[in-house]
Amino acid sequence: MAERLSRTVAPNQDPKVRATNFEEVCLGFDKEMALREASRCLNCKNPRCVASCPVNIQIPEFISKVAQGDFTAAADVIARDSSLPAICGRVCPQETQCEGSCVLGVKFEPVAIGQLERFVADWNRANKPADAVKERPALNGHKVAVVGSGPSGLACASDLAKMGYEVTIFEALHRAGGVLVYGIPEFRLPKDKIVEKEIADVLAMGVEIKTNVVVGRTVTIDGLLDGGYDAVYIGSGAGLPRFMGIPGENLNGVYSANEFLTRNNLMKAYRNDYLTPINAGKKAVIVGGGNVAMDAARTALRLGADTTIVYRRTEKELPARREEVHHAMEEGIHFAMLTNPVEVLGDENGNVKAVRCIKMELGEPDQSGRRSPVEIPGSEFEMETDIVIMSLGTSPNPLISSTTDGLDTCRRGCLVADETGATTRPGVFAGGDAVTGAATVILAMGAGRKAAKAIDEYIKSK
Repeated sequence: MAERLSRTVAPNQDPKVRATNFEEVCLGFDKEMALREASRCLNCKNPRCVASCPVNIQIPEFISKVAQGDFTAAADVIARDSSLPAICGRVCPQETQCEGSCVLGVKFEPVAIGQLERFVADWNRANKPADAVKERPALNGHKVAVVGSGPSGLACASDLAKMGYEVTIFEALHRAGGVLVYGIPEFRLPKDKIVEKEIADVLAMGVEIKTNVVVGRTVTIDGLLDGGYDAVYIGSGAGLPRFMGIPGENLNGVYSANEFLTRNNLMKAYRNDYLTPINAGKKAVIVGGGNVAMDAARTALRLGADTTIVYRRTEKELPARREEVHHAMEEGIHFAMLTNPVEVLGDENGNVKAVRCIKMELGEPDQSGRRSPVEIPGSEFEMETDIVIMSLGTSPNPLISSTTDGLDTCRRGCLVADETGATTRPGVFAGGDAVTGAATVILAMGAGRKAAKAIDEYIKSK
């Protein structure tokens, strides 16, 4: 019983050490840790954790294989429903999904499902034979185009390939992976070691990825449908950043979090052998409180900046994962709560020199249920800084919707799609952030899987 009371904790790099490097923070389970943690699973007959997983991994089944020491079989169970297990094991918000629904967690601590998934994926990668060949399904004679090679597009393409479809992914950037490569820092998700390898598994199923193709410019949705594709799935994400609309946002040294992270992650500005221009300054202010804000702040810190997160509510209302907030605080990032910028101040050369802020207090709850922040008159003050990173959320780029007749969008600019992913244009499906706005990797994957099933039914019905 004592084993079930005590959750196994994966080791991390020491905060003072990791704050100076871009190596992965969490070191993951070893074999003994994985066996011990797997033994805590109750193997429920009606597992709530499966229902809470957006891709419905059979969690008790794979964990029972881990407990038996059969890690290959555990990997096979996960592979039935997820093509990106090493990624999901690292970046999924398990605490609000599978682990949040764990029955053991009602009285004790939930099973560390995410760490077990990561262990299985990493073990399988390290131990599968070098000459192992993934058997490709027989082609069924139909072609599907997928727009975007992020988690939603990869999940959709993977499932379609398993059904026998010839799938081509069109990616606007020069490297596949979408937000996995441009948005999530190396210290949370290694690109060459993890992302590249899992994308290679999708390619091994016969999926083709064409990079540097901007759908809406290089080719249109109509062009794809007229060019032999039976259906199109749009998983192009939400990469259009939002700003506050305050004076001074056009000064040198003001970034969107998207630009800052893309320069550092995809264009490898953090490495000395790359000449990507990036200015982290001596002092950095990050505006926002979500996971992306934490990523930007922790990146700026590693680039040498004394970093402060400015957030208009309290720590309790921070939307970021508790783990990310905890790691940021451990690493020495400052938090200015109940604070909101009202102007970015510049010097005579047009460079950022400070941010003028105002103190806030919490008023009545807003539509989301969170208490609305209200300005305290006369509480303005200045924070000296070299750079300001705006992390206020993103929306879908309007390029595809503006070049495709019959493709409706909502007032937020997101594509309109039903629960299966079908849009208002026959033969065109969509999912992930392009439909919901910025969300999580695993929710985007779940949407891709649902759409793959709907695409299969659509093509068969024709």
